[in-house]
Amino acid sequence: MSIEEHPLAYLLHRQGWSATKYLARLGAVHQRLGYGPIARDRKRVTRWTRGGVVPEMTAQRAMAVLHGVPEEEITARPWPEWLKLACVHDRAALDAEWVATTTIDLLDRLAAGGPMDRRGFLVVTGIAPVLAGAAGAEPAIAVANGRRIGASTPALFEQSLALLRRQDDQLGSGQVHASARAQLRLITTTLKTTAYPADIGRRLYGAAAEAARICGWTAYDSGQQALAEEFYLAALRAAATADDHVVAANTQAFWAIARYSGSDPRGAIALVTDALSRTRNLGSPRMEAMLYARLARAHARAGEERASERALDAAFGAYDAARDRKPEDDQDCVYWVNLGELYSWAASNATDLRNPGEALTRYEAIPGAHRAEAYDGQAYPRAVALRLTRTAGAYIATGDLDGAVDTAGRAVEYMGGVSSARGTSGLTDLRAKLADHGSAPLVRDFLAQTA
Repeated sequence: MSIEEHPLAYLLHRQGWSATKYLARLGAVHQRLGYGPIARDRKRVTRWTRGGVVPEMTAQRAMAVLHGVPEEEITARPWPEWLKLACVHDRAALDAEWVATTTIDLLDRLAAGGPMDRRGFLVVTGIAPVLAGAAGAEPAIAVANGRRIGASTPALFEQSLALLRRQDDQLGSGQVHASARAQLRLITTTLKTTAYPADIGRRLYGAAAEAARICGWTAYDSGQQALAEEFYLAALRAAATADDHVVAANTQAFWAIARYSGSDPRGAIALVTDALSRTRNLGSPRMEAMLYARLARAHARAGEERASERALDAAFGAYDAARDRKPEDDQDCVYWVNLGELYSWAASNATDLRNPGEALTRYEAIPGAHRAEAYDGQAYPRAVALRLTRTAGAYIATGDLDGAVDTAGRAVEYMGGVSSARGTSGLTDLRAKLADHGSAPLVRDFLAQTA
């Protein structure tokens, strides 16, 4: 079973309960709470886990009691997100002290983990305690035991991680995750078995943080959101041990994607706001532009149009300072940030705020006047495919089926050979939207050709 299965199905499997036995236990709690009996129809559980049926609020309250989840979480999170809180399988990443010894133990455990698609949930219930822990983390110190290493060792890891970032752009997450985890194992082994001064130790922890961040991103892009969150938390711990504000901010920016794409835009806002406070004095305009753009995305997901526009204006303003600088003169982790990316995010914001016409205006600005700063389709095929998929969705929303089919066809071409569950899912969703217009011959032909 996947970690992304329905949380109720996971709980039944973990406890060894059949649907009937579960309903008997749930019914007893339901009755004790004064809500009366629950019928022991096993199809009820199937409808909850597979049929998209939301349980009655009284049944949800009984579930919360049965599984030990605070009742306030039912209103704070939608069904079935709140039930994931009962599925936490390992609290080591959440409860461990923010010191080097616990950081390295956590990194070691994650690096040596099993296949990416493993069972279990890890859910961070609130971002604030995590950010507080990071702020109070103890930095790395010198290690005296082992073979002594120098600056060339972390430099090699940093070069390898730069290559992994670019391989992910071209090949997709499914093929890069294993390499990123192998790098994390190698860095962790080096941290555990060699001697180094404090400054080299901090660079090693920074490299470990970036390796864990790449593991988190590739897990997320492969559809493994719970595992991604576990890696992001480990990455932030390692970045705090490294006292590396760049790696920490980049980790928080990518973690924010998972948060605002799920059910926690407020958590995403907290992550990015904290990252901005860390990086304002770094002199990295691309980093600042990227963070403000992430903040705009989070506000848009929360339905906060004015706040989203303010953050987006700040992103474009920050990028103006980057246009006179070559990407190689900035932090390497933001080499991919360009004007086309900002326009793409602006378009996604407009879609989230239910303004498909504005979204198309933003999307059309990318290959037009800003062609020189748009996506390189060969270097970033997944990014181009995702943008085209979203553009096609905007065309559908405005009733332009010709534009939708033409754009969807180009998206399919770019996704060929790229391993990305997120990209594939986007195309699947787009086909479903087009299927609603299947009576149109051009749509019918496209669906048949891409079946």
